[in-house]
Amino acid sequence: MNYLQTVILSIVEGLTEFLPISSTGHMVLTSKILNIMQTDFVKSFEIIIQLGAICAIIFLYWKVIFKNIEIWKRIIIAFIPTAVIGFLLYKTIKSFLLGNSFVTVLALLFGGVIIIVLEKTYKENDHHAGDIEKISFKNAFLIGLSQSVSVIPGISRSAATIIPALFLGIKRKTAVEFSFLLAIPTMLAASSLDIVKSNFSFTSYEYSVLLIGFVGSFLVAILAVKFLLGFIKKHTFIPFGIYRIILALLFWLIILK
Repeated sequence: MNYLQTVILSIVEGLTEFLPISSTGHMVLTSKILNIMQTDFVKSFEIIIQLGAICAIIFLYWKVIFKNIEIWKRIIIAFIPTAVIGFLLYKTIKSFLLGNSFVTVLALLFGGVIIIVLEKTYKENDHHAGDIEKISFKNAFLIGLSQSVSVIPGISRSAATIIPALFLGIKRKTAVEFSFLLAIPTMLAASSLDIVKSNFSFTSYEYSVLLIGFVGSFLVAILAVKFLLGFIKKHTFIPFGIYRIILALLFWLIILK
């Protein structure tokens, strides 16, 4: 993987990490377009540069993160299901799911359909939770349980947390911000586990690639987060569902056929 490919992948990661369109799925498909072989390092790269996007959330929400213990209680509860499943299925996820274009395309397609169908039936009410502190511990756990499905590339961690949150009685902006914050322990754990499993056995060139990927995803993710928060003020997630379906069909017809 050269530096140009690294920059492209970091931009893709930063743009897609917090949108309900699957960052991992886009990374897999982009790698396919760029003819990047899915080596162990490339798979590690796709996991580790998510730290850049996570740091963007810490940068934007540091006051909330360091000053509100009630929010963290809910984040930790929601994190537990994914932590358990990710640890137990680490080998399966990395050896079979990551880099699997067929699985990714199917997940993008069906995920898009589900988003559209659910959004058509959703209606926000005044009694819905408008603050993260008002999310019940039970609902936080259910959101985390749903997030655990996103170990399948193409599902989208963001979609797997935001959409269920809406139907658990959480307002749209609050659901999105809870998804942002839940990404912090989730992605930190995923990246840390991969680094430990790799025994830090990266070359100096690979470390430079990781650094470029980290910085690129950090900068682009800041812009993506601000875009999403502005977008949801006037729009639903249906356009993202449509985008997922179109993207999946294009890849199926052009690349996988």
